[in-house]
Amino acid sequence: MGIIKTAKLIYEYARRDENDNVIETVRALDSVDLDVREGEFIAILGRNGSGKSTMAKHLNALLVPSEGTVWIQSMDTRDESHLWDIRQTAGMVFQNPDNQIIASVVEEDVGFGPENIGVPSEKIWKRVEQSLEAVGMAAYRKRSPNQLSGGQKQRVAIAGVMAMRPKCIILDEPTAMLDPVGRKEVIRTVHELNRAEGMTVILITHYMEETVDADRVIVMDGGVVQMTGTPREIFSQVERLEELNLTVPQVTKLAYELKKAGLDLPDGILTIPELADAIEGKK
Repeated sequence: MGIIKTAKLIYEYARRDENDNVIETVRALDSVDLDVREGEFIAILGRNGSGKSTMAKHLNALLVPSEGTVWIQSMDTRDESHLWDIRQTAGMVFQNPDNQIIASVVEEDVGFGPENIGVPSEKIWKRVEQSLEAVGMAAYRKRSPNQLSGGQKQRVAIAGVMAMRPKCIILDEPTAMLDPVGRKEVIRTVHELNRAEGMTVILITHYMEETVDADRVIVMDGGVVQMTGTPREIFSQVERLEELNLTVPQVTKLAYELKKAGLDLPDGILTIPELADAIEGKK
């Protein structure tokens, strides 16, 4: 069993009217099977309403299954006696960093989580220093979060989770509220943590270009896993992705259209240099 595993995961919730009467039961996740190996970088893609964020909340027991099972390092998320162990194993970073940053100084915010779980003071500050260094924010440790850009705030939020020493970090659309520069900062930081620290990463996103360097991509729609494979395997299926209302990266779409027009190109081109090399090779 991997660090995270789900088996026939179903999650349903009741939709109510203004009088709090149940008008329908909605199935947000439908028989989802997932097995994540330690150290993997997994990207979960899907449009709004696809079930991907509901999935994320199951991975550190913010939600528990209606049916089926979720294990985090062999711990069943329904077992409340393991709740804190689960959340220390799988840390969560949310879409809006302002929802996670609570202190008025960066270093105090990063140290808040370890303090809450009883880490001795001398170890807290070592963790704070290491975590801020890892996300490239050590120079800002004495700053107020209010003085930071959106991308910098999100990196502080990631450092706060890192200071808890999780084995896995789950990021639920961490770049959705950021500008392009902030988005690149955060995705670069997450990849560096995965490579340098060996941290398991699960990135929930609807930005296709954020997934091109993942080990594996999972595409969800209607609460169901529709596709799974390497980025190249997924992005070679342009028409299928468009059926799922996902916008293919521009370079992949361009390569696809050129191939349709008769140029002999490989499937699933992911980057501009890769496309340029492929075209150059045809001359």
